[in-house]
Amino acid sequence: MERISVAHSPVPTDGSSISAWWASAVVYQVYPRSFADANGDGMGDLRGVTAHLDHLHRLGVDAVWLSPFYKSPQADAGYDVADYREVDPLFGTLADFDDMLQKAHGLGLKVIVDLVPNHTSDEHAWFQEALAAPPGSRERDRYMFRPGKDSVPGSGKGDLAPNNWKSIFGGPAWTRVTEADGAPGEWYLHLFDTKQPDLNWDNAEVKEEMRSVLRFWLDRGVDGFRVDVAHGMVKEAGLPDWEGSAAMVEGATDLPGDAHGGHTEAEEPHRAHPAAATDAAAATAADDEHQAVSPLYPPSPFFDQDGVHEIYRDWHRVLAEYDGDRMMVAEAWVEPAERLARYVRPDEMQQAFNFDFLLAGWDAGRTAAAIEASLRAAATVGATTTWVLSNHDTVRHTTRFGLKDPTTFPKGIAAEDEQPDAGLGLARARAATMVALALPGSAYLYQGEELGLPEHTTVPAEARQDPTFFRTNGIERGRDGCRVPLPWKAAEPGYGFASAFTGNAPAAPWLPQPESFGELAADRQDGVGGSTLELYRSALALRKEHRLGAGSFQWADVHAPEDGLLAFHNGDILVIANMGLAPATLPEGYRVGLASAEEAVTGGPAESGSADSAADPGTDQGGVRKLAPNSAAYLVAI
Repeated sequence: MERISVAHSPVPTDGSSISAWWASAVVYQVYPRSFADANGDGMGDLRGVTAHLDHLHRLGVDAVWLSPFYKSPQADAGYDVADYREVDPLFGTLADFDDMLQKAHGLGLKVIVDLVPNHTSDEHAWFQEALAAPPGSRERDRYMFRPGKDSVPGSGKGDLAPNNWKSIFGGPAWTRVTEADGAPGEWYLHLFDTKQPDLNWDNAEVKEEMRSVLRFWLDRGVDGFRVDVAHGMVKEAGLPDWEGSAAMVEGATDLPGDAHGGHTEAEEPHRAHPAAATDAAAATAADDEHQAVSPLYPPSPFFDQDGVHEIYRDWHRVLAEYDGDRMMVAEAWVEPAERLARYVRPDEMQQAFNFDFLLAGWDAGRTAAAIEASLRAAATVGATTTWVLSNHDTVRHTTRFGLKDPTTFPKGIAAEDEQPDAGLGLARARAATMVALALPGSAYLYQGEELGLPEHTTVPAEARQDPTFFRTNGIERGRDGCRVPLPWKAAEPGYGFASAFTGNAPAAPWLPQPESFGELAADRQDGVGGSTLELYRSALALRKEHRLGAGSFQWADVHAPEDGLLAFHNGDILVIANMGLAPATLPEGYRVGLASAEEAVTGGPAESGSADSAADPGTDQGGVRKLAPNSAAYLVAI
């Protein structure tokens, strides 16, 4: 099709001048339970992480972020912390952590650890003290204990929950305790599982304790913190009733009425919201039906309250006591982008996850809108932005992009649900990753995506462990499918998940692995041209060579999201992703530095050493090179 060239002005990238390591870093998320098992008990551990740090170094990432490994009853896979200063025996010891940190630093890798400040485990010493203490005590004031709504003398016995809030994991957000005398007592708030009571961030002792936790890990040498539920912690005064419902991850659900903690389509549409787009063409290309709807409508009384920002200003001062550009990155499901930018003002956090980009799906218009809105919002506060496609809370993008509608966000997938087109999903995922890695700012990768791992979409119900699955009676499939242990060696038990063990054979991995993991194991892809692993290595090497993370951004003349074509310049690289249905013409004057697939670029003269050098001469179309649908390419000016 004929395209009309349009002049595009540069999009602000004010954060590109930041010299700190995190501003342009590629960070690899390690989910310790599922990364590697060093002792053969079926559960990943810190020594398993240490054993595979060479893999991450060779991959070309700059930093490692570890999901929680703290002492925990594991009701929510470690996000229920019983002791912030101890390693859970499942994962090893503090000495194992120190060894891992030392090796990572020796390889030039920074280390970021998870911080979970919104809630603790119900087995935390503080909560046990609260249960033993009377109402109104210092011990209870550390948490959100309240009398029942009907507890006014003469009007009731406190049998009604303090308000109507729902848990993000399904069901009510309040649980009633039994007092020391055996009588029904106060209620405590848990925005997540019953075993995850919310801390009271109006309490000075809570604030000082979390400062102490920060210093404990900073003193050990960690380089930063990923802050869980960073938009939580502070609740609206008076804890008013709220008719909405909230989710940590946007997604559609079929949950009936009040049985769920997830959004209905009216409350939180499962597609990206392009209302923040400043590019008129991108906004026009997006679905009008979703444009003006916030993911939290009406606004939530427990998320994104203004008071959270004073907490992060306080923590910023703590990190400033240490050398080495220590950092924080916020997990904050906040819209619009301008609201998220408040978390990365100069005296608060250094980064925030860009979930608008993750939610855009495989759609050029939505992706373009998310990119531009994110860059412009970050520039207003002089910050860089981040780019992420998958994590431990979402269906892997390799699978999402293979669904009939690749912009949807299911809350897990089961065998009875729509199954993705695996080949199509992988092709799109490889192309989308190339886009993310070429954008200025920092990129976050989720473990296993460098192998092209899909979601495990047929995990048996009896094997599932996510509390969301149980609290919604299985209606929400949960997050187990993206948390399946990694395959390292195809021919070994558990595909090599266990690297060393005692006895005759290792225990089975804590979650079952699909058969497809055999062909995708790391040893099957290492050194194999065209494999997803080698594509990631090449893209990361090219990103470093051309300093794309610290680069600039400008839409290219051939950028045409209405036709499915995403195209932008970053320095001397022209990035083109064809998200449309027809081949797209590549501009002249460039060689192909890297393509997402060997067959992505066809036609035209082959460039020596370029990704299209093996193109079939028979596909030459009068010297015109074409980029296939579901593909991306890095073009370098000749």
